[in-house]
Amino acid sequence: MLYFLGLFAGFILANQSPINARLGDSVKSPFISSLISFTIGTIFLAVIYFVSGQHVANMTYIAATNPWWIWFGGVIGVVYLTSNILMFPKIGAIQTIILPIMGQVFMGVIIDSLGLFGVEQVPISLIKIIGVFILFIGIYIAVVLANKKVVNKFSTTGATQTTAILNMWRIWGVFVGALSAIQQAINGRLGYLLGSAVASAVISFIIGTVIILIFILVREPHSLAKAAPLKTKPFWLFIGGILGSLFVFSTTFLVPKVGAGMTVTLGLTGSILGSMIVSQFGLWQSPKQQVTRIQIGGILFMILGVVLIKFG
Repeated sequence: MLYFLGLFAGFILANQSPINARLGDSVKSPFISSLISFTIGTIFLAVIYFVSGQHVANMTYIAATNPWWIWFGGVIGVVYLTSNILMFPKIGAIQTIILPIMGQVFMGVIIDSLGLFGVEQVPISLIKIIGVFILFIGIYIAVVLANKKVVNKFSTTGATQTTAILNMWRIWGVFVGALSAIQQAINGRLGYLLGSAVASAVISFIIGTVIILIFILVREPHSLAKAAPLKTKPFWLFIGGILGSLFVFSTTFLVPKVGAGMTVTLGLTGSILGSMIVSQFGLWQSPKQQVTRIQIGGILFMILGVVLIKFG
Protein backbone atom coordinates (compact mmCIF):
# COMPACT_ATOMS: atom_id res chain seq x y z
CA MET A 1 0.00 0.00 0.00
CA LEU A 2 2.85 2.40 0.81
CA TYR A 3 4.38 1.79 -2.63
CA PHE A 4 1.09 2.66 -4.32
CA LEU A 5 1.00 5.85 -2.26
CA GLY A 6 4.41 6.78 -3.64
CA LEU A 7 3.31 6.15 -7.23
CA PHE A 8 0.10 8.08 -6.62
CA ALA A 9 2.08 11.03 -5.22
CA GLY A 10 4.10 11.24 -8.41
CA PHE A 11 0.99 10.85 -10.54
CA ILE A 12 -0.83 13.76 -8.89
CA LEU A 13 2.27 15.93 -9.26
CA ALA A 14 2.17 15.31 -13.02
CA ASN A 15 -1.46 16.47 -13.03
CA GLN A 16 -0.67 19.60 -11.03
CA SER A 17 1.41 21.21 -13.81
CA PRO A 18 -1.31 21.36 -16.52
CA ILE A 19 -3.91 22.48 -13.98
CA ASN A 20 -1.76 25.35 -12.75
CA ALA A 21 -0.77 26.20 -16.32
CA ARG A 22 -4.43 26.43 -17.26
CA LEU A 23 -5.07 28.57 -14.19
CA GLY A 24 -2.19 30.82 -15.28
CA ASP A 25 -3.86 31.27 -18.66
CA SER A 26 -7.13 32.21 -16.96
CA VAL A 27 -5.58 34.90 -14.75
CA LYS A 28 -3.02 35.94 -17.39
CA SER A 29 -0.22 35.64 -14.85
CA PRO A 30 1.87 32.64 -13.75
CA PHE A 31 2.58 34.43 -10.48
CA ILE A 32 -1.08 34.85 -9.59
CA SER A 33 -1.56 31.20 -10.45
CA SER A 34 1.28 30.29 -8.07
CA LEU A 35 -0.20 32.49 -5.35
CA ILE A 36 -3.60 30.83 -5.65
CA SER A 37 -2.05 27.38 -5.68
CA PHE A 38 0.12 28.07 -2.64
CA THR A 39 -2.74 29.68 -0.72
CA ILE A 40 -5.10 26.77 -1.31
CA GLY A 41 -2.34 24.27 -0.48
CA THR A 42 -1.52 26.13 2.73
CA ILE A 43 -5.16 26.11 3.88
CA PHE A 44 -5.51 22.43 3.02
CA LEU A 45 -2.37 21.43 4.94
CA ALA A 46 -3.27 23.65 7.89
CA VAL A 47 -6.61 21.88 8.20
CA ILE A 48 -4.85 18.49 8.15
CA TYR A 49 -2.41 19.69 10.80
CA PHE A 50 -5.06 20.96 13.23
CA VAL A 51 -7.33 17.95 12.70
CA SER A 52 -4.44 15.55 13.33
CA GLY A 53 -3.69 17.26 16.65
CA GLN A 54 0.08 17.05 16.19
CA HIS A 55 2.49 19.01 18.35
CA VAL A 56 5.80 20.47 17.21
CA ALA A 57 9.04 21.33 18.94
CA ASN A 58 9.85 24.88 20.03
CA MET A 59 10.37 26.78 16.76
CA THR A 60 12.17 29.64 18.49
CA TYR A 61 14.77 27.23 19.81
CA ILE A 62 15.04 25.49 16.42
CA ALA A 63 15.55 28.82 14.64
CA ALA A 64 18.25 29.86 17.11
CA THR A 65 20.20 26.58 16.99
CA ASN A 66 20.00 25.67 13.29
CA PRO A 67 21.20 27.21 10.00
CA TRP A 68 18.99 29.65 8.11
CA TRP A 69 18.44 27.30 5.17
CA ILE A 70 16.02 25.06 7.06
CA TRP A 71 13.33 27.68 6.32
CA PHE A 72 14.24 28.04 2.66
CA GLY A 73 12.12 25.18 1.29
CA GLY A 74 9.11 27.41 0.68
CA VAL A 75 11.16 29.86 -1.40
CA ILE A 76 12.44 27.03 -3.58
CA GLY A 77 8.88 25.77 -3.90
CA VAL A 78 7.81 29.12 -5.39
CA VAL A 79 10.56 28.94 -8.03
CA TYR A 80 9.76 25.32 -8.85
CA LEU A 81 5.99 25.76 -9.13
CA THR A 82 6.14 28.98 -11.13
CA SER A 83 8.74 27.47 -13.46
CA ASN A 84 6.49 24.49 -14.13
CA ILE A 85 3.63 26.83 -15.03
CA LEU A 86 5.90 28.70 -17.45
CA MET A 87 7.48 25.58 -18.95
CA PHE A 88 4.32 23.57 -19.54
CA PRO A 89 3.00 25.53 -22.59
CA LYS A 90 6.56 25.88 -23.96
CA ILE A 91 7.84 22.31 -23.94
CA GLY A 92 4.77 20.19 -23.19
CA ALA A 93 3.67 17.87 -20.40
CA ILE A 94 6.23 15.11 -20.88
CA GLN A 95 9.31 17.31 -21.01
CA THR A 96 8.05 19.49 -18.14
CA ILE A 97 8.04 16.39 -15.97
CA ILE A 98 10.99 14.50 -17.44
CA LEU A 99 13.67 17.21 -17.62
CA PRO A 100 13.50 18.18 -13.93
CA ILE A 101 14.04 14.49 -13.16
CA MET A 102 17.57 14.81 -14.52
CA GLY A 103 18.39 17.70 -12.20
CA GLN A 104 16.59 16.07 -9.31
CA VAL A 105 18.50 12.82 -9.61
CA PHE A 106 21.89 14.49 -10.13
CA MET A 107 21.42 16.81 -7.17
CA GLY A 108 20.08 13.90 -5.14
CA VAL A 109 23.31 11.99 -5.84
CA ILE A 110 25.37 15.01 -4.77
CA ILE A 111 23.34 15.52 -1.59
CA ASP A 112 23.61 11.83 -0.66
CA SER A 113 27.31 11.60 -1.54
CA LEU A 114 28.29 14.68 0.48
CA GLY A 115 25.69 14.33 3.23
CA LEU A 116 24.30 17.82 2.61
CA PHE A 117 21.34 19.34 4.46
CA GLY A 118 21.60 16.89 7.32
CA VAL A 119 20.93 13.73 5.29
CA GLU A 120 22.81 10.51 5.85
CA GLN A 121 25.95 10.36 3.70
CA VAL A 122 25.90 7.61 1.07
CA PRO A 123 29.14 7.16 -0.93
CA ILE A 124 28.86 7.19 -4.72
CA SER A 125 29.37 3.85 -6.47
CA LEU A 126 30.10 2.52 -9.95
CA ILE A 127 26.50 1.39 -10.32
CA LYS A 128 25.29 4.93 -9.64
CA ILE A 129 27.65 6.29 -12.27
CA ILE A 130 26.32 3.74 -14.76
CA GLY A 131 22.81 4.79 -13.81
CA VAL A 132 23.65 8.41 -14.63
CA PHE A 133 24.82 7.45 -18.13
CA ILE A 134 21.71 5.35 -18.70
CA LEU A 135 19.59 8.28 -17.55
CA PHE A 136 21.37 10.49 -20.10
CA ILE A 137 20.59 7.97 -22.82
CA GLY A 138 16.93 7.86 -21.82
CA ILE A 139 16.58 11.64 -21.82
CA TYR A 140 18.29 11.90 -25.21
CA ILE A 141 15.89 9.32 -26.67
CA ALA A 142 12.72 10.72 -25.06
CA VAL A 143 13.47 14.42 -25.60
CA VAL A 144 15.86 14.83 -28.55
CA LEU A 145 15.11 11.90 -30.86
CA ALA A 146 11.38 11.96 -30.18
CA ASN A 147 11.17 15.65 -31.18
CA LYS A 148 13.59 15.54 -34.12
CA LYS A 149 10.84 15.38 -36.74
CA VAL A 150 9.07 18.36 -35.22
CA VAL A 151 12.20 20.50 -35.29
CA ASN A 152 12.91 19.56 -38.90
CA LYS A 153 9.57 21.07 -39.98
CA PHE A 154 10.85 24.60 -39.34
CA SER A 155 12.83 26.63 -41.80
CA THR A 156 16.56 26.98 -41.24
CA THR A 157 16.34 30.35 -39.47
CA GLY A 158 13.18 29.48 -37.59
CA ALA A 159 14.55 26.10 -36.56
CA THR A 160 17.71 27.64 -35.13
CA GLN A 161 15.80 30.22 -33.13
CA THR A 162 13.15 27.74 -31.97
CA THR A 163 15.70 25.12 -30.98
CA ALA A 164 17.73 27.69 -29.02
CA ILE A 165 14.67 28.84 -27.09
CA LEU A 166 13.54 25.28 -26.41
CA ASN A 167 17.01 24.33 -25.19
CA MET A 168 16.99 27.28 -22.77
CA TRP A 169 13.72 26.06 -21.30
CA ARG A 170 15.09 22.51 -21.15
CA ILE A 171 18.21 23.66 -19.27
CA TRP A 172 16.01 25.60 -16.89
CA GLY A 173 13.90 22.49 -16.37
CA VAL A 174 17.00 20.56 -15.29
CA PHE A 175 17.98 23.39 -12.94
CA VAL A 176 14.60 23.58 -11.19
CA GLY A 177 14.72 19.81 -10.85
CA ALA A 178 17.94 20.22 -8.87
CA LEU A 179 16.19 22.82 -6.73
CA SER A 180 13.37 20.34 -6.11
CA ALA A 181 15.84 17.79 -4.69
CA ILE A 182 17.24 20.49 -2.40
CA GLN A 183 13.74 21.43 -1.29
CA GLN A 184 12.88 17.85 -0.36
CA ALA A 185 16.08 17.54 1.67
CA ILE A 186 15.43 20.83 3.46
CA ASN A 187 11.80 20.05 4.22
CA GLY A 188 12.80 16.59 5.42
CA ARG A 189 15.35 18.09 7.79
CA LEU A 190 12.84 20.64 9.08
CA GLY A 191 10.26 17.91 9.60
CA TYR A 192 12.80 15.92 11.61
CA LEU A 193 13.64 18.92 13.78
CA LEU A 194 9.99 19.80 14.34
CA GLY A 195 8.96 16.21 14.93
CA SER A 196 6.11 16.63 12.43
CA ALA A 197 6.13 16.17 8.65
CA VAL A 198 2.80 17.96 8.35
CA ALA A 199 4.07 20.99 10.25
CA SER A 200 7.11 21.14 7.99
CA ALA A 201 4.90 21.12 4.91
CA VAL A 202 2.63 23.82 6.38
CA ILE A 203 5.58 26.09 7.15
CA SER A 204 7.02 25.56 3.68
CA PHE A 205 3.73 26.51 2.04
CA ILE A 206 3.21 29.53 4.30
CA ILE A 207 6.66 30.88 3.48
CA GLY A 208 6.08 30.24 -0.22
CA THR A 209 2.73 32.05 -0.11
CA VAL A 210 4.23 35.09 1.60
CA ILE A 211 7.16 35.24 -0.82
CA ILE A 212 5.03 35.11 -3.95
CA LEU A 213 2.55 37.66 -2.50
CA ILE A 214 5.35 40.12 -1.74
CA PHE A 215 6.75 39.63 -5.25
CA ILE A 216 3.36 40.34 -6.83
CA LEU A 217 2.74 43.43 -4.68
CA VAL A 218 6.14 44.83 -5.64
CA ARG A 219 6.37 43.86 -9.32
CA GLU A 220 2.83 43.61 -10.67
CA PRO A 221 0.17 44.68 -8.13
CA HIS A 222 -2.28 45.33 -10.96
CA SER A 223 -2.36 41.60 -11.72
CA LEU A 224 -4.31 40.90 -8.52
CA ALA A 225 -7.40 42.29 -10.20
CA LYS A 226 -7.14 39.55 -12.83
CA ALA A 227 -8.16 36.95 -10.26
CA ALA A 228 -11.59 38.50 -9.72
CA PRO A 229 -13.46 36.66 -12.53
CA LEU A 230 -12.27 33.26 -11.30
CA LYS A 231 -15.58 32.54 -9.58
CA THR A 232 -16.99 31.72 -13.02
CA LYS A 233 -14.25 29.20 -13.80
CA PRO A 234 -14.52 25.38 -13.36
CA PHE A 235 -13.68 24.12 -9.89
CA TRP A 236 -10.81 21.89 -11.06
CA LEU A 237 -8.70 24.98 -11.80
CA PHE A 238 -8.25 25.36 -8.04
CA ILE A 239 -7.17 21.86 -7.09
CA GLY A 240 -3.54 22.31 -8.16
CA GLY A 241 -2.59 23.57 -4.71
CA ILE A 242 -4.27 20.58 -3.08
CA LEU A 243 -2.42 18.18 -5.38
CA GLY A 244 0.89 19.88 -4.62
CA SER A 245 0.29 19.78 -0.88
CA LEU A 246 -0.69 16.11 -1.08
CA PHE A 247 2.56 15.38 -2.89
CA VAL A 248 4.65 17.15 -0.24
CA PHE A 249 2.75 15.48 2.58
CA SER A 250 2.89 12.01 0.97
CA THR A 251 6.61 12.08 0.25
CA THR A 252 7.41 13.45 3.69
CA PHE A 253 5.29 10.69 5.24
CA LEU A 254 6.89 7.94 3.13
CA VAL A 255 10.56 8.77 3.69
CA PRO A 256 10.73 7.35 7.24
CA LYS A 257 8.58 4.38 6.19
CA VAL A 258 10.28 3.10 3.03
CA GLY A 259 13.40 5.24 2.82
CA ALA A 260 14.35 8.30 0.78
CA GLY A 261 15.60 6.30 -2.22
CA MET A 262 12.41 4.31 -2.65
CA THR A 263 10.23 7.40 -2.07
CA VAL A 264 12.02 9.39 -4.78
CA THR A 265 12.00 6.45 -7.21
CA LEU A 266 8.28 5.82 -6.73
CA GLY A 267 7.49 9.52 -7.07
CA LEU A 268 9.54 9.88 -10.25
CA THR A 269 8.01 6.77 -11.78
CA GLY A 270 4.51 8.00 -10.98
CA SER A 271 5.35 11.42 -12.45
CA ILE A 272 6.62 9.90 -15.68
CA LEU A 273 3.56 7.70 -16.12
CA GLY A 274 1.28 10.58 -15.16
CA SER A 275 2.86 12.92 -17.70
CA MET A 276 2.37 10.32 -20.44
CA ILE A 277 -1.32 9.96 -19.58
CA VAL A 278 -1.85 13.73 -19.40
CA SER A 279 -0.12 14.21 -22.74
CA GLN A 280 -1.79 11.29 -24.49
CA PHE A 281 -5.36 12.25 -23.55
CA GLY A 282 -4.96 16.03 -23.23
CA LEU A 283 -6.24 16.04 -19.66
CA TRP A 284 -7.15 19.33 -17.97
CA GLN A 285 -7.60 20.97 -21.39
CA SER A 286 -3.89 20.59 -22.12
CA PRO A 287 -2.65 20.13 -25.71
CA LYS A 288 -2.68 16.51 -26.86
CA GLN A 289 0.72 15.06 -27.70
CA GLN A 290 0.59 11.44 -28.73
CA VAL A 291 3.09 9.33 -26.85
CA THR A 292 5.38 7.55 -29.31
CA ARG A 293 7.30 4.30 -29.05
CA ILE A 294 10.53 6.29 -29.02
CA GLN A 295 9.37 8.23 -25.98
CA ILE A 296 8.27 5.06 -24.22
CA GLY A 297 11.66 3.48 -24.91
CA GLY A 298 13.47 6.55 -23.59
CA ILE A 299 11.32 6.64 -20.49
CA LEU A 300 12.07 2.98 -19.78
CA PHE A 301 15.79 3.77 -19.99
CA MET A 302 15.25 6.68 -17.60
CA ILE A 303 13.41 4.52 -15.08
CA LEU A 304 16.27 2.00 -15.19
CA GLY A 305 18.80 4.79 -14.68
CA VAL A 306 16.87 6.24 -11.74
CA VAL A 307 16.66 2.83 -10.08
CA LEU A 308 20.40 2.21 -10.47
CA ILE A 309 21.24 5.68 -9.12
CA LYS A 310 19.01 5.38 -6.12
CA PHE A 311 19.86 1.84 -5.13
CA GLY A 312 23.40 1.41 -6.50
